[in-house]
Amino acid sequence: MNIKAIVLSILCLTPSLLQADDAQRLLRLDHFVRVRSTAPSMTGQTPMIYVREVVQAGVALRGPVSPDRVVLFVHGAGTPAEVAFDPTYQDYSWMAFLSRAGFDVFAMDMTGYGRSARPAAMNDPCNLSAEQQTQFVPNLIPAPCKPTYTDRITTVDSDWNDIGAVVDHLRRLRGVDKVSLIGWSLGGPRAGGYASQHPEKVSRLVLLAPAYQRNGSNELPALRPGAAPFNTQSRAEFDANWDRQIGCPDQVDPAARNSVWSEMLAADPVGATWGTGVRRAPNTPTRAWNAGVVGKMKLPAMFVGAALDKQVVPEGVRNLFTDYGAKEKVFVDLACSSHNALWEKNHVLLFKASLEWLSSGSINGTHEGAVKLGY
Repeated sequence: MNIKAIVLSILCLTPSLLQADDAQRLLRLDHFVRVRSTAPSMTGQTPMIYVREVVQAGVALRGPVSPDRVVLFVHGAGTPAEVAFDPTYQDYSWMAFLSRAGFDVFAMDMTGYGRSARPAAMNDPCNLSAEQQTQFVPNLIPAPCKPTYTDRITTVDSDWNDIGAVVDHLRRLRGVDKVSLIGWSLGGPRAGGYASQHPEKVSRLVLLAPAYQRNGSNELPALRPGAAPFNTQSRAEFDANWDRQIGCPDQVDPAARNSVWSEMLAADPVGATWGTGVRRAPNTPTRAWNAGVVGKMKLPAMFVGAALDKQVVPEGVRNLFTDYGAKEKVFVDLACSSHNALWEKNHVLLFKASLEWLSSGSINGTHEGAVKLGY
């Protein structure tokens, strides 16, 4: 690669996989993409963005891929991408599922998440809210303390900048003009907002439980005095939030939940030492993901509403589907599923629907309309 290129890619391959002659074997490659940051906490710096690739050996070694077979996953507000989309438990990796179908699949951690750059302000528990600080007294801090950083760590604009650096890297890496984007939760305004600004670089959208404000502003909300720039989540909070969304027998495999939490802590080695172990994430304000914006979009899009979701309720996803301007659009009503549908028993239904949409632009033969799955 040209040393003058803006993007640096470091590929870390497992030797045993490199020696395998089975073209169907999956490779996991680590890329680190340099970006000129626009995050308030890192403006002007050039930190690294972590990108995981999951790809069949045969696809990786043959060079350029089909222009409609490159996919980028974009995570939500709390969970880094490699934990969200490539968990190690059984068949719960969405990335592996699409890779086995012949897609070259990538997932990125935004600034402040996972193995991407973590701004220094996130290492100081004094920058948490007063309420969250109390759980770390007196083991981590002797008493609640005043913040040492009072600005935002990231915004949706800096997230779009991160996504743009990665999308351009993938376009160069794979010799394609466009990539498809899959977003979850806050990944909706992240991936969808980016696509609204750069439709020439995006092929298709798949949005699971996408956050959406029909009447939201095109401008960032004013910075509230005393607002915490980042947050934490403990295992107890993780479980309680999930438990309130369980309404079907065998909806959640306890072993899957344990595995996801273990990987969450592994992705945040600093947070893992705070109290009993927490994951950390920036508090990221959003903008320009409203009826006026999505009504002008023409990219084919699949929207998934999880029937038991209490974080992004299905009606909100239906509103997004209704407001969205493209003719090619499908709303998927996924039964017996929470906001964490990708880690629950109906995950394969979700994965299969995304594969069909990315491959043919339809689900069960439907190019436009609503589809029920799992009922």
